[in-house]
Amino acid sequence: MKKVSIVLSALLIALAALAQQQRPSPPGTADFSFQDGKKIMIAYSRPKINDPKTGQARVIYGQLVPWGEPWRAGANEATSFTTDTDLTVGGTKVPAGKYTLYVQPEQNGAWKLIINKNTGQWGIPYPGAASDFARIDMKTSKLPSTVQQFTISFDKGTGSATKLNLDWENTRASVPIQEAK
Repeated sequence: MKKVSIVLSALLIALAALAQQQRPSPPGTADFSFQDGKKIMIAYSRPKINDPKTGQARVIYGQLVPWGEPWRAGANEATSFTTDTDLTVGGTKVPAGKYTLYVQPEQNGAWKLIINKNTGQWGIPYPGAASDFARIDMKTSKLPSTVQQFTISFDKGTGSATKLNLDWENTRASVPIQEAK
């Protein structure tokens, strides 16, 4: 009986892993470690430019991701943002804790990073501004080449500083982050 239990458990784990790999927007992570060992961790899903059903290229910003509305910064589950140290994100103090990230893209380039206090929800619908911790200005720039799959990354700065980047299609949205003093 014990062997059957072990085999069934292994099979369930394998099936769960296979299901994750077959998602049209597979999971991704981005993390950053400061010099003192404190970390930022982001878990998100990585949609692609090409429609998973038709294979056709989609226009991302302004169509798939509407202008002027909060977007879940990925696909599937809401994008989680966890920090075990107090941060300054684009000039705003953010205490250590768990949050959800949204982004509000604007056609004029004045994007906002939304740090929301609700956690553990599906990516849509957006829970509303009443649960936002902060809305922070992001800088946007044109990428030198098309990024097919949505990607969140960190660029190491100097000392206790980094830059959070969100890249997709031909756009990079970024915001500086550093440990709060």
